[in-house]
Amino acid sequence: MAKVSELLGKVLIKAEAMAGNNEILFICQDGSKYRMFHDQDCCESVSIEDICGDLDTLIGNPLLMAEESTNQEGSKKYAESFTWTFYKFATIKGYVTIRWYGESNGYYSEEVSFEKTDYEGEN
Repeated sequence: MAKVSELLGKVLIKAEAMAGNNEILFICQDGSKYRMFHDQDCCESVSIEDICGDLDTLIGNPLLMAEESTNQEGSKKYAESFTWTFYKFATIKGYVTIRWYGESNGYYSEEVSFEKTDYEGEN
């Protein structure tokens, strides 16, 4: 797994939500590719709840911010366990926050995966 902070200073040429809006592919000018996703299991659900801002804002300029934070307060549903994960990105053109929500019975992962990949997406 990679850390989202690996994107700091990189220039994106593509940032696209895919797979039912539950996966994001980042392609960098240097040829590196990163994938943000969650492999669903039987007794949990993790999905993108909201993208605040336009992913196109991140294209063409170095990323000045690339950070992750989590919170387990303020559930919108009555799950036994839940996690909010926020990814914050910024370039000179603006900011984008990607908000993921995961819930489970407490025995399954609610984490979002971020990996360096050769994956091209499901287009």
